[in-house]
This record gives sequence, C-alpha cells and structure tokens, in this order.
Amino acid sequence: MKALTKQTRSIKPAEVEKKWHLIDAEGLVVGRVAVIIANLLRGKHKTSFTPHVDCGDHVIVINADKVKFTGNKTANKKYYRHTGHPGGIKETTPEKILEGKFPERVLEKAVERMIPTGPLGRDQMRSLHLYNGTEHPHDGAKPEVLDVASLNRKNKVNG
Repeated sequence: MKALTKQTRSIKPAEVEKKWHLIDAEGLVVGRVAVIIANLLRGKHKTSFTPHVDCGDHVIVINADKVKFTGNKTANKKYYRHTGHPGGIKETTPEKILEGKFPERVLEKAVERMIPTGPLGRDQMRSLHLYNGTEHPHDGAKPEVLDVASLNRKNKVNG
C-alpha cells in the first residue's frame, strides 16, 4: 500500500491527456456557457490541474451564433475597443455583432476574457473551436457531448 504524502504533485506537459467535448450553444446564456468552456479549457475540472501547464481539454461549440443574453443586454450592453490613436475608442453592442459577419465572436470574447493573458492563455484558446452551424470537422476525435442546459435551469433562456 502506498503511503500518503503531504506533497502536491505538479503534472508535466508530457503527462497531459486531452479529451474533446462538444457543446451545443443554441439558446444558452453567454456568460454561463463561457464559464463552463473556460474551466474546461484551463483544466480546472481535473484532479491533476496545474496552473502553469496547459492541462485543459479541447472544446467544440456548435451553434455559437444562437447564444442568448438575459434581460436587455443585447441592446444595452457595450463592447469597447481602442484603435491605438488618440480619441480612437469604438463601441458596439452584442446585437450588431450577432447580426454581423462573425457572430461567434461574442462567445469567443466572453471566454477569452476568462482565460489568463500571456502565452499559456493563447495556447489554451487554441483548444477552442467555434462553429456557427451544426457541422464541425472534428468527428474523428470522437468528442463527448456535454449538455450544459441540464446542468442548471438558468443556463438556458426559455422563450
């Protein structure tokens, strides 16, 4: 029998086992699904979580353009960015982004802001695969379907 030790074991990058998860985002609340995705990307759901190693899983999100906001956030929420020039602050609403050319960016930015900045965060964001329709090219990875709507009744917008 192995004796219990009082040491925390850090996992090495070569020992990481990455799984694939599939999430259908149709009708889900943006912030709630973004938290779940960010935790899967970081690997916080694993017992072998190590903060300085990319030990997270790959996440495939289909129907990323059909996410919802609660209340009046689609019209009233503002996203800001800066061009880098004096007086170059720009603002937009989620409504404009969801109707635009790249509607998956609403969910991508929500997840990106929950991931640490720097080289590790960029590596973790490369494990996120967002698609607007129901089709994705990752069938060979055999992703596990994760039903986010059944985890909590507040995760899905009714109506």
